[in-house]
Amino acid sequence: MGTRRKLGRKTYTKPRTSYGLCNGSKIIIADNSGAKIAQIINVDGFKTRLRRLPKASVGSVCTVTIKKGKPELRGNIVKAVIVRQKMIYRRIDGTRLCFEDNAGVIVTKEGEPKATEIRGPISREAAEMFPRLASISSLII
Repeated sequence: MGTRRKLGRKTYTKPRTSYGLCNGSKIIIADNSGAKIAQIINVDGFKTRLRRLPKASVGSVCTVTIKKGKPELRGNIVKAVIVRQKMIYRRIDGTRLCFEDNAGVIVTKEGEPKATEIRGPISREAAEMFPRLASISSLII
């Protein structure tokens, strides 16, 4: 018998950061896809205790519903990556970082961004997990 290879893209394990967003949090969509504001309805890959709400941090993939934006997008359920959070989180090197808003970028199921431009800075954790976000962003912090 041969060895079994892993299929799909290589995964980057992000270090645990402080969770700044939970179910029901509204985030600003920081790309030019046409959506303005979205609400988190689930966090992908987050295992919790019974009746505990899942939480998200920078670099997490979430399922969101579009609350404000173009009429054809409003009410749709899509995937988004959190690129900024207001709550202070600590990096491995000891620095602490926070942004002035909670923001996300709409992505496909494979992790490719739907938009062609990202407004504002994005965190380094999100850029390392999703290299395509880093290529279309203007500033990485």
